[in-house]
Amino acid sequence: MKKLLFLLLVFSHFNAFSQQEPNLARYTSVDEKLKVWLQYTNKILEAEDYSKLINAAEKGITISKNNYSYLSRFYLQKGMGFEFTNNQYQKALVNFEQAWKYARKAKHLKNETTALMRLNYVYYSVQDTVKGKSLIKYIKQVLDTTKNTYTKSVLNGSLAEYYQNNAEYETFINYQLRAISYKKLLQKSLANEENIGISYLQIGSAYTKMKQFKKAIEYFNEVKPYVKKSPYVEAYLCNYYLQSYVVLKEKDSIRKYYNLIYTYPTAKDSLFINLSFANRSMSEHFAEQGNINKAYDFARKSVSYAEKSNDPDIIMEANTNFGKVLNEKGEHKKAIEVLKKASTKALKYDKESFVMINKKLSQSYAALGQWKEAYYYNEIYSKNNDEMMEQSAKKNIANAEARFQNKTKQQKIKNLSTENAIKNIQIEEAKQQRIFLISGIALVCIIGLLLFKQNQNRKKTNLKLQALNQELDEANKIKARFFSILNHDLRSPISNLIHFLHLQKENPELIDEETALRMQHKITTGAENLLSSMEDILLWSKGQMDNFKPQFRKIAISTLFEETEKHFSSIENIEILFENPENISLKTDENYLKTIIRNLTGNAIKALDKTPNAKIIWKAWQENGKNYLSITDNGPGGTQEKFKALYDESQVIGIKSGLGLHLIRDLTSAINCKIEVCSKPNAGATFTIIFNA
Repeated sequence: MKKLLFLLLVFSHFNAFSQQEPNLARYTSVDEKLKVWLQYTNKILEAEDYSKLINAAEKGITISKNNYSYLSRFYLQKGMGFEFTNNQYQKALVNFEQAWKYARKAKHLKNETTALMRLNYVYYSVQDTVKGKSLIKYIKQVLDTTKNTYTKSVLNGSLAEYYQNNAEYETFINYQLRAISYKKLLQKSLANEENIGISYLQIGSAYTKMKQFKKAIEYFNEVKPYVKKSPYVEAYLCNYYLQSYVVLKEKDSIRKYYNLIYTYPTAKDSLFINLSFANRSMSEHFAEQGNINKAYDFARKSVSYAEKSNDPDIIMEANTNFGKVLNEKGEHKKAIEVLKKASTKALKYDKESFVMINKKLSQSYAALGQWKEAYYYNEIYSKNNDEMMEQSAKKNIANAEARFQNKTKQQKIKNLSTENAIKNIQIEEAKQQRIFLISGIALVCIIGLLLFKQNQNRKKTNLKLQALNQELDEANKIKARFFSILNHDLRSPISNLIHFLHLQKENPELIDEETALRMQHKITTGAENLLSSMEDILLWSKGQMDNFKPQFRKIAISTLFEETEKHFSSIENIEILFENPENISLKTDENYLKTIIRNLTGNAIKALDKTPNAKIIWKAWQENGKNYLSITDNGPGGTQEKFKALYDESQVIGIKSGLGLHLIRDLTSAINCKIEVCSKPNAGATFTIIFNA
C-alpha cells in the first residue's frame, strides 16, 4: 500500500491516449524530431502503456545522440516503463542512473529532480541501502543550494519517503509537511492539488503505523478538499478511514466507508487493490469480534481481489490475513498452504508480517502434530522476532535512559531545593542588614546621577549657545559682505548719475543742445544699467542669504565682459577695452566672478580719476593648462603696502572705500582662485586672477 501511495505522487492524473506514432521523415531538423517524439512518448506515459513506452523511449535515445537534456528525459521514461511493467526494478535502476547522469551534464534541474525521486524509491525496492544512503546525502546537498520551488517540493517528499521506509515516522512527517508547504507555492493545477492531498494521506498513514488513529483521521480530513475530482485517490482515502475506524471500533463509520469504496470508478488495477484492502480491514474487524465465519468470508474476498491486481505486496498482505483467519478457524492445512505462499514475499515487503506468518505456521503445524515443522518455523519466528524486539528494545532503552536521567535530575533538584531553603533563611537575615546600606548607597548614587545629568544638560546648552553664536557671527559676516557688494558696486554708477544731474542743473550754459542730448542719453542708459545691476545683485543676495556658497557652472567670459561694459557704460574720459581672442569658457560661480570683475573695474576707474588718456584693459587667455583674467590700468599705481588687504586679513579698509580689496580677496578664495597684483608708483597696476585647473 505504501508503494502505491508514492506512485500516486507521480501519476495521479491521466488522459486517454489516441495519438498515432508520428512520421519523423516529415521533419528536417533533429530538434524538431526530438520535440515531436517527446510529445509522443509523453502521451504513451499518460496512457500507462508501459511496454510500448520502453520501445518508444529507446528510439528517442537513439535520436538524441549527444543531446543530454533529451537523453535524460527518454532514459527516465524507459526506466518508468520497466518499473511499472511487473516491477522490473533492476532494469529500471540502470535507466534512472543514466537519466541522472545526463540531467547533471545538461544542468537540467527538473529532469534531475525526477531521476532522484525515482532512484530513491527503486534503491529501496532492491534493498541497496549503501546507494540509498549516498543518494539521500546528495539530495540534501541539492536542497541546501537550490531555490527552485518545484525541486524543493519533490525532493523533500523523497526524503520523507526514505524516512518512512526506515520507520522513522516523526522525521518522515516533518519532511512531508515541508514538501506540502512548497507544493502550495506552485502554480495551481489539478495534478498539484492531488499531490498535496496524497501527501496529507501519507502523513495520516504514518500515524496509523504509530497506532495514533485519531490523529491519522485529522490528516485524512485534510485530504478531502484536494482530491474532490480524483476518485482514484478518494478510494484510497476511504480505505484508510476504514482501517482507522476498525481499530477505533466505530461500527457506523466502518459500514459507511466499506460501502463507499465500491462506488468509486477507478482504474482496473487500483480498483482491485482498494477492494482487497477494504475486505482485509473488514476481515480483521470481525476476527477481533470473534466472528470467525464473517472474517473468513471477507478474507477470501481480499485474496481474490489481490490476485486480480497482480501486485505482489497486496497479494502478500491478503494471504497473510487469510492464513491467520484459517488458523483461527481450525483449517490448519489450508492455513499452512496460504501462509507459505505469503511468506515468499513477506520478508522483503514487511518484516512484521514475516514474523506473524512464521508464528502462525508454527501454530498450525503444532495443531496438526507435526512437531518438527512446528519447531522449524518457531525458530524462524523466534529469531526474527528477537531481532525486532532488540531494535525496539534499543529505542525503549534509550527512552528509559532519558526518563531515568530526567528522574535523577529531578531528585537532585529536589535536594538542592531543600538546601537552598535553609540558605535562604540565612540570606534573608543578611539581606535585611544590607538593605539600609544599599539604600544609602543608592541614594548617594541617585544624587550623583542627578548632578551628573544637570552638568550634562548644562554642557549641551552651552554647546547649543556656541553653535547659535557661530551661526549669528556667520550671518553678520554675510550681511557685512553683501553691504560691501552693494556699497562698492552701486556707489560708482550712482555718483556718475548725480554728477551728470548736477552739471545739467548748475551749469546749463556750458552744455549745447547736442551735448545735452548725449548726456540725457547717457543718464537714461546709466539709470537703466544701474537698475539692472541692482536687480541682479539683490536677487543674488536673496538667494545666498541662508548659505553663502558658490554654485559652479560653465559660463562664457565674453558674457561677463559684455555685462561689465554695459554696467560702466556711463563712464566718460576712460577707455575700457576687453580682449578675449580665444573665446574662453570657465566652470565657476557667475555671480562671484561678476562681483570681482565689477570691483576691480570700479577700483581702476577711481585710480584713473586724474589721469589723462585713461585706459583700462581686461584680458582673458589660457596658458599651461590654466585660465587667466587680468585688468590693467595706466594710473598712478602704488606700492605693495597699498594692496596689502588682498593678502592680509588683519588689514582694515574704511567704509568709504567700499571694502573693495577685502571683498575681492574673500570672493576669489571662495571660487578657488588666486589673485596677484603687479604695481609700481607712476607705472599703473595689473591685477591677475588665476583659475586652478
